Amino acid sequence: MILLLFGIAIIATLFYYYCIKPMSYWKNLGVQQTEPIWFFGDSWRNILRYQNVLELIDYLYYGSGNGRYGGCYTFTTPTLIIKDPELTKQILVKDFDHFVDHYLFQGSDYDPLWGKNLIALKGEKWREMRSILSPCFTSSKMKAMFKLMLDCAERFTEYFLSLSVAEQTENQAIPLEMKETFTRYATDVVASTAFGVEVDSLNEPNNSFYLMGRRVTSFGFWKAMRFFMNILLPKVCAIFRIRFLDDETMSFFIGVVEETIKVREEKGIVRPDMIHLMMEARKGKPKVEEGAADDETSISHVDVKTPVNITNMDIAAQAMIFFFGGFETSSNLMSFLAYELAADSDVQSKLRTEIEDTWNECNGKLTYEALLKMKYLDMVISETLRKWPVNLATDRLCTKPYTIEPAHPNEKPLHLKKGSYVSFPTYSIQHDPKYFPDPDKFDPERFSSENAHKIVPYTYLPFGGGPRVCIGNRFALLETKTLFFYLLKSFEIVFIEKSCVPLVISKKDFNLVMQGGNWLGFKSLKKGA
Repeated sequence: MILLLFGIAIIATLFYYYCIKPMSYWKNLGVQQTEPIWFFGDSWRNILRYQNVLELIDYLYYGSGNGRYGGCYTFTTPTLIIKDPELTKQILVKDFDHFVDHYLFQGSDYDPLWGKNLIALKGEKWREMRSILSPCFTSSKMKAMFKLMLDCAERFTEYFLSLSVAEQTENQAIPLEMKETFTRYATDVVASTAFGVEVDSLNEPNNSFYLMGRRVTSFGFWKAMRFFMNILLPKVCAIFRIRFLDDETMSFFIGVVEETIKVREEKGIVRPDMIHLMMEARKGKPKVEEGAADDETSISHVDVKTPVNITNMDIAAQAMIFFFGGFETSSNLMSFLAYELAADSDVQSKLRTEIEDTWNECNGKLTYEALLKMKYLDMVISETLRKWPVNLATDRLCTKPYTIEPAHPNEKPLHLKKGSYVSFPTYSIQHDPKYFPDPDKFDPERFSSENAHKIVPYTYLPFGGGPRVCIGNRFALLETKTLFFYLLKSFEIVFIEKSCVPLVISKKDFNLVMQGGNWLGFKSLKKGA
């Protein structure tokens, strides 16, 4: 009996120490916080499907007080929510050296494909890889990739024009689920620009690239559990080799990269893509950074005249995360953009007018320069990213002790230890009426030349900010602009009977997914086609 009681006492003590006590971390530091529950913290709201991901982010933003920052809990991990634009700039830019790394992505030897990608890399390893990859996204490289995107966009549009003729639906809308449809375009673009592989995901719906993209980005319950376990219990996952990515996924990406490298080396093939640049860096060939970055996002660049130790696994890891981003985030942006255009015919009509004017000015051949000059297209996409940011929140890990100095009389210095986790709720800030009046209204005029200056700096961060801003943001914008140029030149995007109006975000998914799918129609503008 005594041993039983002793055992119960030990279990109770451990439960209190590891599951209950952490929930008072911020309160003990005098920081306003949410109302977490033991072990799960605030994460239970999404894990148990009580709130969708947007509702959870809003809860953390408004439920942690009305100060410049507030406390919440990712399971048992104390998380500081940064709400003030000036403090956001301070952490992301001015004091970046204290917050170099991400927290939510853990590098590991037993899950190398996930642990060696640019987002997961830390410190100097990140700096080195970032400097190697940066030239992939300069103006000249974007212009070269634009030609590949153009082919994909034209093929995409021609497919549905042919479909409307074949099925005699030129006066009716072709019903489509937008997320699924746009992931096929994104698959073709990324396969071509990153891997040098030609894929046609509309005519070959079950091609391996598309199926693997679905596999990687499908965030079911057990995959989410593996993800959270690698965050919360990395040592346990290392012992039992619990990886986020399964063997089949790893084999696919490693196999494609190794085969691509082999063929290119044997046949001397050169393409303006990521794999080529990393192969060149491995040989020690110099590269020139074109187009200097602004002071707030620039980083020091390594001298690649000296060969860099890059393995095929390193290349596969970067290709995989690039594919992940192109497949998931870009298609999400396109899906929500299509919905907003269907919901606002005036915006769609105005955008189509700009497209037609640009097409005529180009004499029927779209150019890279002409596309980038389209101001209203840029405004429409910017507003889509404000209302539906591709990164709903971004995070940083405190890599050395840091003090947030008081800015108001009711504040006191807040000392953050090394390893502290801070989060920036992008979605909630971009929907705060204090910064964006009538935030639920889709209004591209917010980003017009007359109004853009009114936007408070660091309240609009759809791709993050500072030196760790999303490296592929220009790529995502370019592939989206290219597709919608051709799409709206030939089709009107409309609601159909199956459309969910207004849209509802699903509680069953851990990421941003429309409940019931995003069903819209493509209605051909070619009369009598």
